[in-house]
Amino acid sequence: MGSWAYYITCVLLVFHFFATNEAAAEDSLPFISKLYKCVNNKCIISEFQDERKETNEVNESIDVCRLTCGQYGSLWPRPTKITSIKDPVIKFGLDNVVFNVSSVADELGKQYMTEVSQVLMSSLKKICEPRCIPYDNNLTVFITTATPFTNIKLSTNESYELNIFTNNLTQITANITARTVYGARNGLETLRQLITTYGRPKFEGKTLVIAGDVQIVDDPAYAYRGFMLDTSRNYFPLSAIKRTIDAMGHSKLNVFHWHATDSHSFPLDLPSAPQMARYGAYSPEKIYSYAEIKDLLRYALVRGVRIVMEIDSPAHAGYGWQWGKDSGFGDMVICLGNHPWQDYCVQPPCGQLNPINNHTYTWLGKIYKDLIDVFPEGEAFHMGGDEVAVRCWNTTAEIVDWMMSNKRGLTESAYMDLWSEFHNKALAVYDHEVGNSNSEIIVWSSGLTDPNIIEKHLDKKRYTIEVWEGNTDAVNLANLGYRVIVAVEDVYYLDHGLRPPTTYHSWKVIYNNKMPMTNNPNLILGAETSMFSEFADDFNLDIKVWPRAAALAERLWADPSTDALAAEYRLLQHRERLVSLGISPDRMTPEWCNDREGECIISY
Repeated sequence: MGSWAYYITCVLLVFHFFATNEAAAEDSLPFISKLYKCVNNKCIISEFQDERKETNEVNESIDVCRLTCGQYGSLWPRPTKITSIKDPVIKFGLDNVVFNVSSVADELGKQYMTEVSQVLMSSLKKICEPRCIPYDNNLTVFITTATPFTNIKLSTNESYELNIFTNNLTQITANITARTVYGARNGLETLRQLITTYGRPKFEGKTLVIAGDVQIVDDPAYAYRGFMLDTSRNYFPLSAIKRTIDAMGHSKLNVFHWHATDSHSFPLDLPSAPQMARYGAYSPEKIYSYAEIKDLLRYALVRGVRIVMEIDSPAHAGYGWQWGKDSGFGDMVICLGNHPWQDYCVQPPCGQLNPINNHTYTWLGKIYKDLIDVFPEGEAFHMGGDEVAVRCWNTTAEIVDWMMSNKRGLTESAYMDLWSEFHNKALAVYDHEVGNSNSEIIVWSSGLTDPNIIEKHLDKKRYTIEVWEGNTDAVNLANLGYRVIVAVEDVYYLDHGLRPPTTYHSWKVIYNNKMPMTNNPNLILGAETSMFSEFADDFNLDIKVWPRAAALAERLWADPSTDALAAEYRLLQHRERLVSLGISPDRMTPEWCNDREGECIISY
């Protein structure tokens, strides 16, 4: 080796020695971890310590501190009757969890609760990733229900009692008692929220812990606790819908209102009416098959969620219906894609069903029949029904001629009569297909549901009104004896703020919006947030919906007298819980604030 080569080699070796030792010195620097304690119902940082220090303390996690800190710990929504959550916090092993369903009322109920238990176990595995440290302590969950399995309905009792206690700090027992399996499922969700992890996954893994002294008696304030997703304006894959239903179950929301169709597209592939998806879906890949709908119904049910399907009509109906004339059925849809759209409808693309074409009702019947066959017996059905543009009908020669030949005239009142006749004919078709007249039919509020004229047009024994135009109408309709679902756009529409003149509303606005008071409070069934999807798809769905939809979940479950300020750190914790379970909610505050309860104003 030449002298220069020898010299260069020596220099490189020296450089490597110092670089390696410098890196080793940096790697050896301890990471300073935080310990928390509960003071005056707030979790605060009590000290910092070298993370290499041996410790048996479990309060190195703010998640653990919040399990038992404050009256409601980290539960969301908060319980309504009795809530006692006390130390100790006990470690247990993932492989030592046993569910005893022998006291569930019947075999179908046992099967259901077994599926629910599997969902809980999957969530525990997920929060323990990448490794759950084994531990000898056992958790045994006893589940008792009083009534046989039925599908969830508006009248279903969802109450439960949960008691957790320990024997010698090694055997943990959780007793869940409920009238129905859906109440028991809610109890299991509360149990899940009383469990978290601590540890240093970078080094050894995570340990599961549970609040060890708990007594809860709980019952929701409102039976209808919903979220609406529009899959017509933009398509959402089944994975996105299932992810949304997961978050709903974890938040105790119980109605997924599926706004499946609109004038933009018809993505349902139905066996009796395959033309609708062939002509109406954006592509063959962007449809929901009959089998997928059936699968989704069971998936939701196991998470305590019922699905209410909406086939919007007579307005907000367009692509998917345009094949009728070429097939010998005449124009079942009119004004389709007309320009300028402002002359024919409230938003593009225009489209409105033809109320004087009998084939319109025949094909509605085929759609209804396919959905009735796959949905649970007695499930509610949403017929849409808002924003009918009289100017569309009044500029369609076929309808104008019919109105004149039948001596109806062309007044606003005459077209209101035509509108209500459409609904009542569609209702008769639905009743025929289902085989009775007991179904709950929901329609959006509209000019037809004006409290001054609604009794002339819509039977209060058959129609539930989903009110989006303001609480005043909700109160007036309930006072008239109509059942009401509150969906006020200026609070609960999650797409607002993305287009003028709408306003974005934070979770606090949603939480602080009290439910309307009426002379008939039992007729206010509940409420829902709505995600119309002009500006949403799979990639931004979670961040637009969560945690705001969860804010409504607590308002409807507990209807608290307190405001959002008292709930913000529990919602922060719930947001982190959703993240750990694979949901991607919007950020609410800097992490520094999350660690320092009471030191920040969380205005978002």
